[in-house]
Amino acid sequence: MNLEQRIRGCFESAAQLCGCTLIENIDNQTVLLESGLDSLGFALLVAQLEEELGLDPFSEMEMAVYPRTFGEFLSIYQQSTNK
Repeated sequence: MNLEQRIRGCFESAAQLCGCTLIENIDNQTVLLESGLDSLGFALLVAQLEEELGLDPFSEMEMAVYPRTFGEFLSIYQQSTNK
Protein backbone atom coordinates (compact mmCIF):
# COMPACT_ATOMS: atom_id res chain seq x y z
CA MET A 1 0.00 0.00 0.00
CA ASN A 2 1.48 3.34 -1.00
CA LEU A 3 1.46 6.51 1.09
CA GLU A 4 -1.58 8.04 -0.60
CA GLN A 5 -3.61 4.87 -0.04
CA ARG A 6 -2.59 4.79 3.62
CA ILE A 7 -3.62 8.42 4.08
CA ARG A 8 -6.95 7.80 2.35
CA GLY A 9 -7.53 4.80 4.62
CA CYS A 10 -6.82 6.92 7.67
CA PHE A 11 -9.20 9.60 6.34
CA GLU A 12 -11.97 6.99 6.20
CA SER A 13 -11.12 5.61 9.62
CA ALA A 14 -11.05 9.07 11.21
CA ALA A 15 -14.41 9.90 9.60
CA GLN A 16 -15.96 6.74 11.04
CA LEU A 17 -14.55 7.39 14.51
CA CYS A 18 -15.96 10.91 14.70
CA GLY A 19 -19.21 10.21 12.86
CA CYS A 20 -18.39 12.32 9.81
CA THR A 21 -19.36 11.56 6.23
CA LEU A 22 -16.64 12.13 3.64
CA ILE A 23 -17.56 13.50 0.24
CA GLU A 24 -17.62 10.99 -2.62
CA ASN A 25 -14.50 11.83 -4.59
CA ILE A 26 -11.60 13.34 -2.71
CA ASP A 27 -8.90 14.34 -5.19
CA ASN A 28 -5.82 16.55 -5.01
CA GLN A 29 -7.88 19.72 -5.49
CA THR A 30 -10.41 18.88 -2.77
CA VAL A 31 -10.43 21.61 -0.13
CA LEU A 32 -9.86 19.87 3.20
CA LEU A 33 -12.55 21.90 4.96
CA GLU A 34 -15.01 20.59 2.35
CA SER A 35 -13.93 16.93 2.64
CA GLY A 36 -16.45 16.05 5.33
CA LEU A 37 -14.03 15.82 8.26
CA ASP A 38 -14.54 18.19 11.15
CA SER A 39 -11.81 19.47 13.50
CA LEU A 40 -12.01 16.33 15.67
CA GLY A 41 -11.72 14.23 12.54
CA PHE A 42 -8.57 16.04 11.47
CA ALA A 43 -7.06 15.62 14.94
CA LEU A 44 -7.82 11.89 14.77
CA LEU A 45 -6.44 11.72 11.24
CA VAL A 46 -3.09 13.27 12.18
CA ALA A 47 -2.87 11.07 15.31
CA GLN A 48 -3.61 7.93 13.27
CA LEU A 49 -1.04 8.86 10.66
CA GLU A 50 1.56 9.53 13.34
CA GLU A 51 0.88 6.11 14.83
CA GLU A 52 0.91 4.34 11.46
CA LEU A 53 3.81 6.20 9.83
CA GLY A 54 5.82 7.09 12.92
CA LEU A 55 5.93 10.79 12.11
CA ASP A 56 4.01 14.02 12.51
CA PRO A 57 5.31 16.41 9.87
CA PHE A 58 3.34 19.31 11.34
CA SER A 59 5.19 19.18 14.66
CA GLU A 60 8.52 18.96 12.82
CA MET A 61 7.96 22.14 10.80
CA GLU A 62 9.95 25.23 11.70
CA MET A 63 7.20 27.41 10.28
CA ALA A 64 3.59 26.25 10.59
CA VAL A 65 1.94 25.36 7.30
CA TYR A 66 -1.75 24.61 7.03
CA PRO A 67 -2.59 22.65 3.89
CA ARG A 68 -5.69 23.83 2.08
CA THR A 69 -6.22 20.87 -0.24
CA PHE A 70 -5.82 17.12 -0.07
CA GLY A 71 -2.93 17.39 -2.54
CA GLU A 72 -1.10 19.83 -0.25
CA PHE A 73 -1.77 17.55 2.74
CA LEU A 74 -0.41 14.54 0.84
CA SER A 75 2.63 16.53 -0.31
CA ILE A 76 3.55 17.42 3.28
CA TYR A 77 3.58 13.74 4.20
CA GLN A 78 5.47 12.78 1.03
CA GLN A 79 8.17 15.35 1.76
CA SER A 80 8.49 14.17 5.37
CA THR A 81 8.84 10.52 4.42
CA ASN A 82 11.53 11.37 1.85
CA LYS A 83 13.83 13.00 4.38
